[in-house]
Amino acid sequence: MLKKELLETIKIENGKVHNIEWHNRRCNQSRLELFGEKSVLNLEEFIEPPKKGLYRCRILYDNEVNSVEYIPYSPKKITSLKIIQSNIDYKYKYSNREELTSLLENSYDEVIIEKNGFLTDTTIANIAFYDGKQWVTPLEPLLEGTMRTKLLSEEFLILKNIKSKDIKSYSHFALMNAMIGFQIQKSINIKEK
Repeated sequence: MLKKELLETIKIENGKVHNIEWHNRRCNQSRLELFGEKSVLNLEEFIEPPKKGLYRCRILYDNEVNSVEYIPYSPKKITSLKIIQSNIDYKYKYSNREELTSLLENSYDEVIIEKNGFLTDTTIANIAFYDGKQWVTPLEPLLEGTMRTKLLSEEFLILKNIKSKDIKSYSHFALMNAMIGFQIQKSINIKEK
C-alpha cells in the first residue's frame, strides 16, 4: 500500500516554536490511525528554529519525519470569500493539497467549504463566527486544526452546526490556523452560493 505523506505547518517566530504540543498530538494521532504507528514523535527534536524572523516550518512525515524546511512567512490577503459545496475528505493534513486548491475560484481570494449542508473550513484555515456572546466553530470541520483544537480545549470556542443561511445572524467572522493564530476578519465579503 502506498503511503500518503502528511504535513505539519508550525509557526516559528524569532527562534520560538509555537504550539508544539498540539502539533505533536495531531502528528502522533495521525500516525497511529493511518499507519498503526504506536511510537511517539516529538517534532521539536527535528526543528532547528531560525533565530530571527517569522517562518513556516514545514514538516513532512509518515511513520517517521521525512523532511523539515523553513519558509519565510507572509500571510495570504483575504478580502472576499465564496461559499461552495464540496464532498471533499480532508480529515488528515496531507502534503498533497491539489483537491483543496482545485476548489479555489479566481474571482475570490478564498472559499468556505460547505459539506452535507453545513459550513466547514476554508482551504487554509478553520473558521469561527461570533454571535454576540461566544465564538462558534463548525461541529465537523474538514480538518481538526491545531489552533482550533487548542481554543476548544480552553473553552474559547463552542462547537455548533452552522449553515450558510445562519451567517447573517453573526456579528464577526474569524479565521484560525497555526500561522495566523485566531484572526478576526475585517471588511470581508462572504458571497453565498
